[in-house]
Amino acid sequence: MATSAQAKKKSVRTPSGRKRARQDIKLNAANAAMRSRFRTAVKSVRKAIAAGDKSKAAEAYKAAVPVLDSIARKGLFHPNKAARDKSRLNAALKAMAA
Repeated sequence: MATSAQAKKKSVRTPSGRKRARQDIKLNAANAAMRSRFRTAVKSVRKAIAAGDKSKAAEAYKAAVPVLDSIARKGLFHPNKAARDKSRLNAALKAMAA
């Protein structure tokens, strides 16, 4: 695993520094998982829109909104980015109806 290899490269001497390095590995893994959830949620909405399935797209959008909100709330992405992504997905969804 690349993250544990990076932690070993850091030659931290102090106990607090070693603890920080351990915490960074865990936080990095959690952030990567959240980013992946975000990308998957957005991708599923985009795929449904591209396929032209309005009901499936609306369902995917409803599932994606809480993911986007949680990412913004946890500080992984800026709240404006989450709002912008939600707005663009919603606009694409509405454009399907027209």
